Amino acid sequence: MRKTQRYPVQGPNSLWQIYRTVSVWKGIRNFIFIQMARYSPSLRLKNWIYRRILGMKVGENTAFGLMAMVDVFFPERISIGSNTIIGYNTTILAHEYLIHEYRLGDVVIGSNVMIGANTTILPGVTIGDYAVVGAGTVVTRDVAAHSFVAGNPMRVIREGKDGRDEDAGAASTGGSDDATVLLSHPEL
Repeated sequence: MRKTQRYPVQGPNSLWQIYRTVSVWKGIRNFIFIQMARYSPSLRLKNWIYRRILGMKVGENTAFGLMAMVDVFFPERISIGSNTIIGYNTTILAHEYLIHEYRLGDVVIGSNVMIGANTTILPGVTIGDYAVVGAGTVVTRDVAAHSFVAGNPMRVIREGKDGRDEDAGAASTGGSDDATVLLSHPEL
């Protein structure tokens, strides 16, 4: 279960009411800096923008792939540990605007996590240390440390184990294990 706070609205859908919940100037500023970070080849510049301008918590040596998209309106609700990779074109959301309500939730991604390309992470989700998230996954619930998850809907491919999981390291470096099988067999 995702950990989100729910805020009911009356009248038009909640997206039409967005600037009652977020300053228009914050939205414009964040949009400009997020677009700069998305296209920048410099990992240092990206992390500087995320930490200093957007207020995210980003650990040392964390790398955001090209085109990664963080939440425009609530980036300060995103926390990422050290030595984590966020894959190409991944989206990390801390909000959901729905018809009769909007929801906000913190996103916590641990250290030494591998997030595959084109993944979507929904608000209120925690991804534990050393987890591997396969490309194209929609992360709708928490992911345990040392686990390997993939798919839409997200499925647990391998449960987490106590202590350092050597297979998770192999999966993130292209070793011959579940990650390689998943790439060869998309139906998994």
